[in-house]
Parts: sequence; structure tokens; C-alpha cells
Amino acid sequence: MTDMDDSDRTTPLVIAGVPAKNLALHHRIRFPVGDPAALVEWPAEAGVRGRRLLIVRDIELERARRDALADTCHAPAEFTPEGGLSGDRETATAQSLAECLRKQGIGRVRGDRTLPLIFAEHLRDAGIDLIYDAEAGVAERRSKDESEIEALREAQRITEEVIEFACRTIAGAGVDRDGVLSIDGAPLTSERVRTMIDLALLERGFDASPSIVAGGAGGADCHERGDGPLRTSEPVIIDVFPRSKESLYHGDCTRVVVHGEIPEVVARMHAALVDAKRAGIAACRPGATGEEVHRATIAEIHRHGFASGPMPGPDDPEGANWIGMVHGTGHGLGLDVHEPPLLDFKGPALVVGDALTVEPGLYGRRIGGLRLEDLVVVTDDGCENLNTLPEGLDWR
Repeated sequence: MTDMDDSDRTTPLVIAGVPAKNLALHHRIRFPVGDPAALVEWPAEAGVRGRRLLIVRDIELERARRDALADTCHAPAEFTPEGGLSGDRETATAQSLAECLRKQGIGRVRGDRTLPLIFAEHLRDAGIDLIYDAEAGVAERRSKDESEIEALREAQRITEEVIEFACRTIAGAGVDRDGVLSIDGAPLTSERVRTMIDLALLERGFDASPSIVAGGAGGADCHERGDGPLRTSEPVIIDVFPRSKESLYHGDCTRVVVHGEIPEVVARMHAALVDAKRAGIAACRPGATGEEVHRATIAEIHRHGFASGPMPGPDDPEGANWIGMVHGTGHGLGLDVHEPPLLDFKGPALVVGDALTVEPGLYGRRIGGLRLEDLVVVTDDGCENLNTLPEGLDWR
């Protein structure tokens, strides 16, 4: 494998794997087949997409020729090396790719960051020089087209429906003498709400995600999924990030619900997050960097008197009362729930079509956590917010 330089941009690109799992390949061909496949793409010229040759299992050829974004589709057997093809499908696809390139006199290709080692090894064995192109496909996936934006819009609509259902369920629950919430005489737990969320998503054609339902002190860890009984007057983070079974695009949204009386400190934290989210969204525009968006967000956190940065350890005397934002402002969203770019320190310049979560959060060991998250798409002159869900704490 050799290093990349500017002259190598004219070298054909190879992307391979199982399109249903390798989403970089799926994004290129829009054909989520569950068997190994390999794509050879020649460089674009004058703004026209480069020629694409797709190798896919023989029983998928008819569908691939009809549906895949490729100029020619071939079965592995069409490029059988002298020693024959392996009985293992992935190995056979890698062998076929190498033979295809050899027959066309191609001795040098670029590979993207997702290229499996099995394909790299067979290219090497065939004497084909492989260059690692770390940026291949990244810009294309960041700049979402209209069909992708519509898929995200629909995914976010369903995500909001389910979050509203969860928040209203918690807000309308009963409460026992110990402050534990209950429904139908049984305690309302994080696990129980998460199951409700999973079922609601499945009914709407979405894969159930490992949603976050984190109440009370458990919410102090921003990635804690939550467990045990939920209690009145404690904040509960509801973070849902499902994937559509049809489009494969994700939604991602977070809201907070408090059953009963809202503690004063929770109300102050929430007010800070509302302003921080608004400032972050206002900063999302073409050319602005992810770092600039993050700085706009934490400026509001600081203005409200809260901290940012790593949470002090449990043995730190200041840790018990510390409340702050411990993570970046957000991330890209699409076929993966976490995609470039990051809205954080060293985050890159934003481009039109970037789909971004803006999700400031505040966390403290005693109070737990709060987080508000919307999804925006960068436009020519700013961004469009795909969310319509209320952001308050009282969902009665």
C-alpha cells in the first residue's frame, strides 16, 4: 500500500464489502444487497459522475442492473482468474475484482477507509498497487441530496412521534408514596419505557434502537441507557435514534421530561440548553466550522453560569456540585447515526447538505442530566431545522 498524493485523484477508486453493512458502498450504488460486492469507479470529468463497474453475486444481477447506480454490472464468474474462484463468496468477489482490474490493464487503484483487508490482500497478490484515500466518499456522504434529506425528514418525524409518546407516558404516570412512577399498578422503569419505544418503532417500520431512557442521577453519564424505576420530580432524558428499514436513514432526537414539580436547578439547566441549542443552530451555515458552532453553544452554557469540559471525578471535592457540558455540540447523521463532521473543537468547515445534530447537554452527579437535540440541514444561507417537537419539561 502506498501513500496518496494529488496526482492520484485520477486513479480509479475501489469500494467493496457487503452493501447492506458497508454503508459507504451502499451510498455509492443505493443497492443494499446482503452479499459481497465490489465497485470500481473511474474519476469524474467536467462534473459528470465517473463510470462505475459493479461486481455482484449472479442471482442479484437482474436487480442490480435495474436498481443499482452503476453503468455495468457483472457476476464474479465473468472475471475468473486462472486458478478458478473460491467457493467462499467474499473471497471469490475479491478474486474477481483483482482479475477484472488486471484484464483492463489497471495496475493502481485507490481504496477508501472502509475497504476490507481481504480485498486489499487479493489486489496486492495480483500485483495491483493500492493507495489509501482517507477522504474518498466522505464529502459525497456529507452533502446530502434531496432524496436523502426527505428520508431524514421522514425518519425525524417518526422519531419525534415516538419521543412524544414516551414523554407523555412518563408525565401521565401515577406515583406511589416513595415517589416511584407507576402504570397499571406496576413500577414504570427505564427498561419498561424503552420496550414501549422499541415496539412503537417496529410498528412504524423502524429498527428498534438502544434508546436512552435515563432518569435521575443515572443521567449524569451522557451515554447511560438508564435502568430501574423512574421517579417524580427527576429529569428523564429520552434519546431515540432509530433507522428506517426502508430508506436505511436514521432519525436522532432528544427531549427531557419531568413528572410533577420541576426543581429550580433543573429549570435553570433547561433554560441554558434552550439558549445554547438556539445559538448552535444559528451558527450552522456553509463555511462555518464545527468548532465555531461548538463555541457558540458553550458560550451560552457559560453565560448561564454552567461549566464545560470533563466532569470532575467522584472523589474530587468540587465534583458533587459541578454541572456542565461534557461533550461536543453534535455530529453528522445519515446512513450511520454518527457521521462526519463533528461539531466540536477542530471540527471542519460545514458544507451545503450537511445533516447535523445540535444537542447541548448539562450533567451533574447529584441532579442527573438534561439534553436537547434537534436535526438541521445546512442550506445555502444557513440551515433548516427538521424538528417540530416542543422542547419543554412538562409533557402533561
